[in-house]
Amino acid sequence: MQTATTDAGAPVLQARGIGKVFGQHRALDGVDFEARAGEVHALLGENGAGKSTLIKILTGAYQPDEGEVLLNGAPVAFRDPLQAQAQGIGTVYQEVNLLPNRSVAENLFLGHQPTRFGLIRKSVIEARAREVLATYGLEIDVRAELGSYSVAIQQIVAIARAVELSGKVLVLDEPTASLDRNEVQRMFDVVERLKKRGLAIIFITHFLDQVFALSDRVTILRNGRKVGTERLQDVTATDVVRMMLGKDLAFEHHPTGINEGPTGPVRVEFNGLGKAGRVAPFSLKLHEGEVVGVAGLLGSGRTEMARLMFGVDLPDSGQVSVDGKPTTIRNPAQAVAAGFGFCPEDRKLDGIFGDLSVRENIIIALQAKLGWFRALNRDEQDEIAGQYAEALDIRAANHDMPVKLLSGGNQQKVILARWLAIDPSFLILDEPTRGIDVGAHAEIVRTINRLREDGLALLVISSELDEVVAYSNRIVVMRDRELVAELSGEDIAPAVIVKAIAENNTGAA
Repeated sequence: MQTATTDAGAPVLQARGIGKVFGQHRALDGVDFEARAGEVHALLGENGAGKSTLIKILTGAYQPDEGEVLLNGAPVAFRDPLQAQAQGIGTVYQEVNLLPNRSVAENLFLGHQPTRFGLIRKSVIEARAREVLATYGLEIDVRAELGSYSVAIQQIVAIARAVELSGKVLVLDEPTASLDRNEVQRMFDVVERLKKRGLAIIFITHFLDQVFALSDRVTILRNGRKVGTERLQDVTATDVVRMMLGKDLAFEHHPTGINEGPTGPVRVEFNGLGKAGRVAPFSLKLHEGEVVGVAGLLGSGRTEMARLMFGVDLPDSGQVSVDGKPTTIRNPAQAVAAGFGFCPEDRKLDGIFGDLSVRENIIIALQAKLGWFRALNRDEQDEIAGQYAEALDIRAANHDMPVKLLSGGNQQKVILARWLAIDPSFLILDEPTRGIDVGAHAEIVRTINRLREDGLALLVISSELDEVVAYSNRIVVMRDRELVAELSGEDIAPAVIVKAIAENNTGAA
């Protein structure tokens, strides 16, 4: 087994001026980072911040276009993750990448089993496995299949394997996302043991309370750039949230031009809607002509809330009412029939049908609502597509070109047009302005305001605090998969939102 031999506190793995470009997108721009021996260094940032790209460069999955990686002070250029692993860098992901139908011992030494005369020495493997896992405080039957144990045990086995193969740097990518509180504490105990042994540990998570409980330092990325590196003892959760979101807390309050409270009738009501392990039960009313913004960090439960509302995920508690009448929403088809629309966060994966035309993408939800026995003819399709393309300023050479050839902003408008074509009463927008240019961004925001004025009820999820403050009548805040605050009037201000996001379960910021 390899062990960390670097002096405590000395840099083990460093990144200097790392740049990475994919096509016309600069994923990383001059990023510096270091992991020290005997330290847990948290790496934070919202979607698109560059965390995954940086980790892939540090572990050999990607090669940088600019800058250099150093291991124990010497420049290295890893061809692939196997070479990085051989030189001391191990990675454990949220999804355990082991063989559940093989024994714990086999998984622990897979690929480097001790042999004699070409035969695997099973008894030696099992004895070594018991010995290794004992150093992690784990006493289990190493002959049992790995899949027979909990996710927490599997994670510890994965960590032990990574340390056995590497032993200098351990990257933990969302290791606690599927664990309960007791299992999280067990994982923390394991990390503390490794820290005392001198490993450099990089910790990626969405849970701020875990960052402060476990980490020594934190580096925050935003839009491919390093915002800063801080000692956790020198900052508060509010400081970290502000750095992640990139917001100056001296923002203006909620614009006075927007009604401070709902005035129309309740259009849709969710009462005690929830799903165990995904979103704690929540209750929320949305009124006609109202925008309810949803704020919270990545992993806070924002998207999970939207998926429950639209029937993508099946809730295990709660009721839905539309215009005061109980309504069953157990799948997206029932949601569409009830007048719901949903623009998902990942438009390429969950939104557009890339090989279909702009016209087909716009009319597909309406056609599904009408039923295939009432097929829209070509003239009707062209008329609908033309109407919404003009209304939303969708810029395409023609409506028969594949939608995948449009810019990100125009793809977003096509998805929005799809749902407007069904004349919805309730529309969910999940990060509608992410990854689009400034002009398209402004047009989407204008459209949200126009739809509210037309009487639509909207739920809009956004990481952009200035944006969500500008168009929301009310704002709900998600934290740790729970709706923790509802803000209105003068409380719709970035400082109040950041405070609600940053407060931990004991109320301390």
